[in-house]
Amino acid sequence: MLNEFKAFIARGNVMDLAVGVIIGGAFGGIVKSLVDDIIMPIVGAIFGGFDFSNYFIGLASGVNAPTLAAARAQGAVLAYGSFITVLINFLILAWIIFLMVKGVNALQTQVARKEEKVAEAAPPPADVQLLTEIRDLLARRSA
Repeated sequence: MLNEFKAFIARGNVMDLAVGVIIGGAFGGIVKSLVDDIIMPIVGAIFGGFDFSNYFIGLASGVNAPTLAAARAQGAVLAYGSFITVLINFLILAWIIFLMVKGVNALQTQVARKEEKVAEAAPPPADVQLLTEIRDLLARRSA
């Protein structure tokens, strides 16, 4: 079983997945910072200077705190401002991944087209040309 596990881990796909998860985690931090530190303050300034992160509805009767953290300490809250921030974060991340996949696909298509042109332009090897000429000569003689 240990040897099977080693073979499984040594496969390229598993290592690619591990690298992708690590880079994705770091990239998620960058997008979170972009949303929290750049986009949401601009959105807040456009809509009157409010901060989405402290928008909530108290679900318990004793919730009357001005901040989300304090309200959570008092009881159950519906933190829709945090949800809006996370939703924007997701949309930005999904858009960036879409653009990356689109770019990679375009690059792969471009490489495939170049390979097709090279394959079409390359003349057949000398032995194939010689055999083709022999075939054509034999076909003319028998006709």
